[in-house]
Amino acid sequence: MLVYLEDCGIDNMVRHVTILFCPVTAKLETEVTGSNKGIGLQIVKGLCQRFKGDVYLTARNEDLGHAAVHSLKAEGLNPKFHQLDITDIVSINSLRDHLQEQYGGLDVLVNNAGIAFKENTDTPFPEQARMTSGVNFFSQVDVCDALFPLLRPHARVVNMSSTVSQWSISKCNSDIQVRFTDAAITLPQLKALVQEFIDAAQTNEHVKQGWPDMAYGVSKIGMTVLTFIQHRELSQDRRSDIVINSCCPGYVQTDMTSNQGPKTPEQGADTPLFLALLPPTTTTPNGEFVSDRKIQKWG
Repeated sequence: MLVYLEDCGIDNMVRHVTILFCPVTAKLETEVTGSNKGIGLQIVKGLCQRFKGDVYLTARNEDLGHAAVHSLKAEGLNPKFHQLDITDIVSINSLRDHLQEQYGGLDVLVNNAGIAFKENTDTPFPEQARMTSGVNFFSQVDVCDALFPLLRPHARVVNMSSTVSQWSISKCNSDIQVRFTDAAITLPQLKALVQEFIDAAQTNEHVKQGWPDMAYGVSKIGMTVLTFIQHRELSQDRRSDIVINSCCPGYVQTDMTSNQGPKTPEQGADTPLFLALLPPTTTTPNGEFVSDRKIQKWG
């Protein structure tokens, strides 16, 4: 398992995690990306306690990554570390090659990396739209493209989304809603839709063109719909029992929420952990949007 830890380095923006778990022939292996604190750290902690295999904590910033590993080792846990920047294809491929060489496959992947700009940010909306969808959606697609070929039979994939995606799609015009919720939507079509939002935002025409005025929400629509597409494709895969879901951890006390949420990070990690550790031959939830361990109607 790998955990991705990252310092955001951008004022008024918070970056959080992507989580990936992976076992191999000789041993199990899990990966979580972006988890030096908050929900991500708690997911790593829970997986170290409950996952029977190696758990990798990954970070763009190696110092932060090693510090997080050290803090968990001080609690008697034993995560491993690998550098990862999900916005860098070379970095993603380096991780892929490491997992292939060391383990021969991947058993759990939790995509939780993401950014959100604070309400009081000085960053212009065109830049917010480009950066947020770039990290929260397009970079996640890159991670999946690289790591899905490593998924072994019975693998579990969790895409971290948000109930904000449900609110955001309700604010889209009817044409955009129909395109996002089309049961036959393809990945190229989804990418094109998210890119349409980014393009419209560059001239601040996005609201006129039927989009919500929330970059984070649109990026999470992308992650939720991506999950539905991936579920459809994995259902036809010859590898058996690969289960994928998206989820909302809830309104959690983290940097991203300015510590305003009613849930603790430990409580926020509960649903992602539940989905990452679903037992073999699970039939439900599968291909769903989940919150508080319950399947939610979406779209």
